[in-house]
Amino acid sequence: MQIMITHSAMARTRVLRFERWQLLFAAVAMALVLMLTSGAVYHFLFLKASREGWPVVSQLVRWVVRDDLAQRERYMQQNLDAIAQRVGEMQARMTSLQIMGERVSGLAGLQPGDLQPAPSLAEPASPAASSSDSGATAGQGGPFRGHSMSSAESISNALASLDESIAVNTDVFILIESRLMEARLASLMVPSSRPVDGPVGSSFGFRYDPFNGRQALHTGLDFPAPVGTPIQAAAGGVVLAIERHADYGNLLTLDHGNGLVTRYAHLSRVLVEPGDIVRRRQPIAEVGSTGRSTGPHLHFEVLLAGVPQNPARFLAKAPSGRVLN
Repeated sequence: MQIMITHSAMARTRVLRFERWQLLFAAVAMALVLMLTSGAVYHFLFLKASREGWPVVSQLVRWVVRDDLAQRERYMQQNLDAIAQRVGEMQARMTSLQIMGERVSGLAGLQPGDLQPAPSLAEPASPAASSSDSGATAGQGGPFRGHSMSSAESISNALASLDESIAVNTDVFILIESRLMEARLASLMVPSSRPVDGPVGSSFGFRYDPFNGRQALHTGLDFPAPVGTPIQAAAGGVVLAIERHADYGNLLTLDHGNGLVTRYAHLSRVLVEPGDIVRRRQPIAEVGSTGRSTGPHLHFEVLLAGVPQNPARFLAKAPSGRVLN
């Protein structure tokens, strides 16, 4: 392609030659310039007119983009409806968790008043709120219906309320877990495990003394076993004392808290030291025949507030057997 340029001021005619690729490049560049220009005009003129409400241009722009705006609005409304449905499902699950928390709290020994959140010091409770707080863990919430979840603001408020409910229920379950752990620890501190495997030789109660033949109170259980037989702690506790006693021989005393104490007598060997913390079924000593004894056995006692108790009531299995003589 050639373009000839002539002018009276020019001595000769000027000829411009363009290749095909040059023309194509120029057309593409011109199209890009027009697109950028139209985009800039649309953005800075029409959108500004629509936002600021120019008399004629804003109506024209709204008429042009009304279908686009309607489609965007439908899309946003669909998203809001989907989010609202999801929030409703989450609130239904939260209600189920609250009901489950009430049942589990009863098993943990918690009263309804223990699960009520403390009143805020900054905001006094209103009468309506105080009347509704009579059951703090009562089921509340559930799926939203109708137009209550049709706006982003209502969904935001529902999510904030749901977040608060989650925080409260988390604290409730932590409290329940703490109480259940306390009950578990309390059960571990009760001497319910047999210190020695084997039958009971002499039970708790009155019997004829093997040395003088007179009736006397036997304040524990006797477990006959060979010398050196391992003795296990009947429950977790702290080694209170290790001493030599005229009647009990080598005596080991464990403190389990709340005034509950166990004694292990006639030992041949002690495996722990005073102040040690022992766990249930931990080996603490070995059977012997020290002190006032007619043969190797373990004399096991349980005392509550210093008063001897029948160990058979604490042990899971305590079959009675013959009297050790």
